[in-house]
Amino acid sequence: MANVQALPEGRGPLGRLTIRFGGLFLRNEQLRGFVLLSPTLAIMLLLLAVPLGIVIAYSFWTKTSDGYEALLTTANYENFVVHPAYPLLLGKSLLISLCVAAAAVGLAYPMAYFVAFRVKQAKILWLILITVPFWTSYLLRVFAWKIVLGYNGVINSGLTSIGVIDEPLGFLLYNPIAVVITLAHAWAAFAILPIYVSLAKIDRSLLEAATDLGDGPLARFLRVTLPLSMPGVIAASLLVFIPTVGDYVTPKLVGGTTGLMIGNIIQIMFGPANNWPSGAAMAVSSMITIGLSVIVIVWFARKMTRHVA
Repeated sequence: MANVQALPEGRGPLGRLTIRFGGLFLRNEQLRGFVLLSPTLAIMLLLLAVPLGIVIAYSFWTKTSDGYEALLTTANYENFVVHPAYPLLLGKSLLISLCVAAAAVGLAYPMAYFVAFRVKQAKILWLILITVPFWTSYLLRVFAWKIVLGYNGVINSGLTSIGVIDEPLGFLLYNPIAVVITLAHAWAAFAILPIYVSLAKIDRSLLEAATDLGDGPLARFLRVTLPLSMPGVIAASLLVFIPTVGDYVTPKLVGGTTGLMIGNIIQIMFGPANNWPSGAAMAVSSMITIGLSVIVIVWFARKMTRHVA
């Protein structure tokens, strides 16, 4: 209030309006917070909301022989739904991403647990060392797995040299399993941090109390550690699941014809096919489906957590 009283007396309507707004700004904490966030909000609107609105608008346009017409229609969505392959491909993409999320969390949880409960000093250094292999280019890691899983790759060459197999295995590459392995390795580093944060916040006295009540290591983990770390597990799962549904680089390089995902078709629509309205409708339909899937995943995870607890 002292700052408000110290405002100079304005002259004229503009001066009085400036003083009134200045006093309101100093008294209203929410207004100050909004002003501080306004640059970030403007950037988010410009780089996120506006492009998303353009994609949604394109999804209702019509593709013609001369280009595109702003003739509102739902034919693009209808074609996506009634097409025999597109809904199945979207479902397949969701399934692959669920497997990727499960595999990434399975890889990240032991590492996060080790750093949170076993490392006593320099935990930040341990986290940095764990993520160092993931600092390389994403494409380089994809090509590395292509070399490892290839017909003449590391696995086939190693098994052939020790006499386990007579000829290279052809099913290691260009299939959905190769896509899951590659994506899980690429996104495991992003799953470590949220899980570690949840594990680090667990009150150790709760674990001691569970031990005093007769719980062994497994029972203590299932009844205390896992339920309390579930927010980090859910966050890590969503952090991996959401972007991998639309990935098209990895399926194209290691998936082959059987490992294609919905992102590959969207990329083709916006690229070689030059059919932006259909591609936009696929993208919007995928976003809606992913949003509904996220709601189901969160609900199921919370239900399972309560059941375990």
